[in-house]
Amino acid sequence: MAQRNRSILRDALRGAVAGGVAVWVMDLVTTGLLEQQPRAVSEREEQARPNGKPALVNLVDRLERDLQLELDAAQRSGLLIALHYGLGVVPGALYGVLRDRLPLIGLARGALYGLALFAVNDEYLNTRLGLAGPFDAYPIETHWRGLVGHVALGVATDTGIDLLGG
Repeated sequence: MAQRNRSILRDALRGAVAGGVAVWVMDLVTTGLLEQQPRAVSEREEQARPNGKPALVNLVDRLERDLQLELDAAQRSGLLIALHYGLGVVPGALYGVLRDRLPLIGLARGALYGLALFAVNDEYLNTRLGLAGPFDAYPIETHWRGLVGHVALGVATDTGIDLLGG
């Protein structure tokens, strides 16, 4: 039993580290796509955002309000970074534990995992929680960029786990 628990912990740690690095990879991919996008598309995307802000900024605003916090600029920035990377680290740890234990999870070398994160987080939860606007308010390029970025995150997480001895 102790060996199995150590194995789970090891797999979670590898997944968490790989997930953190994969967020950086996703950022490279999505930033590259964003820089190539026409200005009119960016303007429509900005208009679709609740409060004119990205989902994570809206989340930090909500946390500040609901928890009655007063964060300065440095604290806000730190929290945004922690939440952004946390969205790769926490699911990455779970993926690290499950990918070899539930064969369906690891299909397509992490691409399906990335697709699932995109669908659940970007396309459902952000809208449902009011952190992002409705699906049809955004241009299709926004959805494609998110999809491509999350698939890159999934593949990078899977590859990172392998490189860390998975």
